[in-house]
Amino acid sequence: PEEFVYGEEDFVLQAAGWSDPESAPSQFDRVLLAGWSDRMERGLFRYRLGPLPTRVLPGPVRLVAQLNEQRSAERRPPQSVRSLRDPFDPGAFNFTRLRPAELLFRLRRTGGPGPPPDPLLVAINASPLERGHVLLLPEPARRLPQVLTAPALRGALEAALLSAHPGFCVGFNGLGGGASVNHLHLHGLYLGRPLPLEAAPAEPLGPRLGLLRAGPAPAFLFFAPGPAALEPVSRAVCRAAEHLAGAGLAYNVLATRGDPPAGPGAGGGRGLRVLLWARRPLFGPKAGEPFAVALCELAGLLPLPSEPLYRDITEVQALSAIRQHPLPAPQL
Repeated sequence: PEEFVYGEEDFVLQAAGWSDPESAPSQFDRVLLAGWSDRMERGLFRYRLGPLPTRVLPGPVRLVAQLNEQRSAERRPPQSVRSLRDPFDPGAFNFTRLRPAELLFRLRRTGGPGPPPDPLLVAINASPLERGHVLLLPEPARRLPQVLTAPALRGALEAALLSAHPGFCVGFNGLGGGASVNHLHLHGLYLGRPLPLEAAPAEPLGPRLGLLRAGPAPAFLFFAPGPAALEPVSRAVCRAAEHLAGAGLAYNVLATRGDPPAGPGAGGGRGLRVLLWARRPLFGPKAGEPFAVALCELAGLLPLPSEPLYRDITEVQALSAIRQHPLPAPQL
C-alpha cells in the first residue's frame, strides 16, 4: 500500500466541534474516508453499510443504541480463544490473509517528538460498525498475538491526533474481552455523536491516573494533553494492562478526544482520554445475552443485532447486560 507519511506538524491539536464535525477534515480524514468509500463501492466489504438507525436511550447514562443487523448476521465468526495467553495460530484467520485491496495505506511518522512508533497498516474492517471503520495493524508478518503493546498503542494514538473529526477514536479488545481475531490489531472509527465519557470528571488516583465512573462501567482514565505525552501514556496503559492480565483479568481500551480529567472548565485544553476497563474474561458467547460486550458497549455505544431489540431495549436492561462483565469500582 501507499505510505501516509506525517510529522508532528500534521497533528490536529483541536478537532472540529460537534456542532459541525465534518467542517474541516484533515488530510488523514480525506485519504482514509476516500479509500474506505472506494472499497465499499468495489464490494470488498461483507455488506453494504448505509445510514444506521440510531437513538439515545432515555435515562441518565444516555446510551446510544444503533441498529446494525447485517454485522450480526454476516461478520466472520469470532475465533475460539481458550485463555488470556493464547499464542498466535497461523492456521486460523489472521491479517496476513487480507486481500491487497483491503489495505488503504501505511502510516509512518518522520521527525519528533521522540523516536517514531512502528508503522501501522490501515485496512478496512470488512464488517464495519460505522462509516470509516478501519483496522490499525502493526506489521502483520510479525504474527503477534492480541496483546496490547506500547508501540502499537502509541501509533494508534498518533492516528487519533491526525484526525480533525471530534468523534474519531481508536480502541482495543483484548483476549477474553471481545477480541474476534488473535492477531495484534486496534480499531479506528468515526462516532456520529459525543459520548458522556468525553467530558465527565474523574476521581484522581495519582499524578497521571484517574477513576472514571461515568458511562456504563467504571474505567481507569489516562490523559495525554498533547503529542509529547503519547509515549509515557502508552507505556503506562500497557503496564497497567499487563498487570491486569497477570491477575487473570481481560481488558478493553478506548482513546477519544476529551477534556482533562478534572472535566471541562477546570483549566487546560482538550486532549486524548485513554480509558482502560478491567473485566472478568469470557471465552465464547454467553448464553442469554442480548448483545456481546466489547469496547463500544463499555463506552456507551450499543450496536444491536435486531430491530425488536433496538426498538424495545431500555437503559436498565442494557446496563444490566453490560455490567455483568467489568469489575465494579471498589475492585477496580
